[in-house]
Amino acid sequence: MSFRPIDLAREHGLSTQAVRNYERAGVLPPADRSAHGYRRYGERHAAALRAFLALLPGHGHPAATAIMQAVNAGDLPAALRLVDDGHARLAEDRHTLDAVRTALDHLPADDPPAVPGTHIGPLAHRLGLRPATLRAWERAGLVSPPRDARTGYRVYPPAQVRELLLAEQLRRGGHGLARTAEILHHLRSAGSPEAVRPTLAAWQSRLTARGRALLTGAAALHAYLDHPAQPPPPLQPET
Repeated sequence: MSFRPIDLAREHGLSTQAVRNYERAGVLPPADRSAHGYRRYGERHAAALRAFLALLPGHGHPAATAIMQAVNAGDLPAALRLVDDGHARLAEDRHTLDAVRTALDHLPADDPPAVPGTHIGPLAHRLGLRPATLRAWERAGLVSPPRDARTGYRVYPPAQVRELLLAEQLRRGGHGLARTAEILHHLRSAGSPEAVRPTLAAWQSRLTARGRALLTGAAALHAYLDHPAQPPPPLQPET
């Protein structure tokens, strides 16, 4: 069976220009041309477009484009590495979500006391760390304690004390400073440790949807890889 650009476009609610752009970008294999220069697409092109559009929700546009470009260039190992990268990112995000939940479960149940703040020495002792470690965490962007206007000493407010308690739990769980800083950012956006729990539920839903999208994309890509490469038959002029 043979298709015009408009035939492929209509199936997915696209413009004919979008189909041409995808071919030009290497997302679709090159179209054959009629004697008059009109594009002729076949079933393999239709399968390529379905694969690309199925890859988009799980991988995003740049990665989905790179996957299809690699496949159409005959570099299947490179394409599969990109697919693996998408699954690896999802797995890493799942580990981060689990770490946040675990760390929240191990925080003290009571709210931080309404006190002016804690200096670095007593806080380091409470966490079982050296003051130099807290300074390193500050340089990494985990917290930014204000300074006492009179002495210049760091004074950690109660909210930052709780954040550092969480950071210590994450450190024990093997998470690095960059990932810990990202997690603390999620907490600050929610406003409090308890307020972040609905955010975690939404996060879990997004990860589940992404996982299913990756499976859908993989299935469509598999179908494209198994599609025989056959030239399309002659076609009426495109419109």
